[in-house]
Amino acid sequence: MYAVAFACVVSFMGIGLVDPILPALSSQLHASPSQVSLLFTSYLVVTAIAMLGVNWVSSRIGPKRTLITGLAVIVVFSALAGLSGSIGGIVGFRAGWGLGNALFIATSLAVIVASATGGFAGAIVLYEAALGLGIAAGPLIGGLLGDISWRGPFFGVAALMAIALIATVTLLDRTPPPPRRISLAEPLLALRHRSLLTMCVTALLYNWGFFTMLGYAPYPMELSAIQLGFVFFGWGLLVAVFSITGAPRLQARFGTAPSLYGALGAFAVLLLLIGLFTDVRWALIVCVVLSGAMVGINNTLTTQAVMLVSPVERPIASATYGFVRFIGGGLAPFVAGKMVDRWNIHVPFVAGAVAVLLGVLVLATSHRTLTEADRRLASGAPAAVEGEVADEFGGAPDAIDAELQHERATRP
Repeated sequence: MYAVAFACVVSFMGIGLVDPILPALSSQLHASPSQVSLLFTSYLVVTAIAMLGVNWVSSRIGPKRTLITGLAVIVVFSALAGLSGSIGGIVGFRAGWGLGNALFIATSLAVIVASATGGFAGAIVLYEAALGLGIAAGPLIGGLLGDISWRGPFFGVAALMAIALIATVTLLDRTPPPPRRISLAEPLLALRHRSLLTMCVTALLYNWGFFTMLGYAPYPMELSAIQLGFVFFGWGLLVAVFSITGAPRLQARFGTAPSLYGALGAFAVLLLLIGLFTDVRWALIVCVVLSGAMVGINNTLTTQAVMLVSPVERPIASATYGFVRFIGGGLAPFVAGKMVDRWNIHVPFVAGAVAVLLGVLVLATSHRTLTEADRRLASGAPAAVEGEVADEFGGAPDAIDAELQHERATRP
């Protein structure tokens, strides 16, 4: 369990790991910011597409083998990215890294739940702690290693993931495949359901703004790798704190839809301020760090809302949601680069703010559905737990359902 949790920390580091070295990659490899932004595009688009097939794989070979395969792929491709001497090579190897990441994050929570001895709730707390620690630590580790060399973060991930791979192979018990095999078409067919489609489009528009900020905010700051690492470490801490504590409190007090309206609206305002004051370093840094709170709230509530309103099985809904939102996150930095080349650095952030506001309008069309989901959530504790289970992973195998059923059967 702890071996997999450690691997979770390192895996989630990959989200912000490259942020502090983006300017160094641009200058030392003689690449434009739009070319460097492809590090996000290749990583996230491949992750998105691979999400559609992870359930198909894990339902046939079992969670442990899927987990080990994902870890091995990450080790190989992160090391190859560190050895590469061109931006094109790094972009290609980041794509391979994205494949391994999809295989890993789609099965890690289910494996932790199956391996934990402290009960279902304790396993979820451990997973959320690993997620938050990884998101917060990624930029800091990237900055510390990137201050030595831009190759450092890639080799660092390879080394840490190799340790996690060895620990997983030796310490994790064999896990059998789930009883039902999931087809490749099921995640795409799930988009026929209006409630799920609405939430996925909202997530796509939100992630458009999110990854525009993540991919382009480091350039106008004009800071060293270690300085950028500390800026995004502060951002990551707010992401972690507000995803674990802030989001549930807001949901309990105001409901899912009003909380999301407020968080998405505030995030759009911060993106607009970043676009207007891109040349003012202190304002840019403050807005980026504060956006971490909105990102944490949005990540948790949007993912939970998908699980609450989806009429299909949780593993399929998670895969569909992961596919759509990562597609948006992957394309956003690429389009932002084209905007910068065509106009200036201010335009992508303003466009990101507009995209997030459009997400609010799309979300509003499902207000009644979310209100009904909140009512069901308040009427029974198991629904709240199930919503949290699916947070941030692309398709839990049936081990989670078995654990939930066991807890319900033994509950006084």
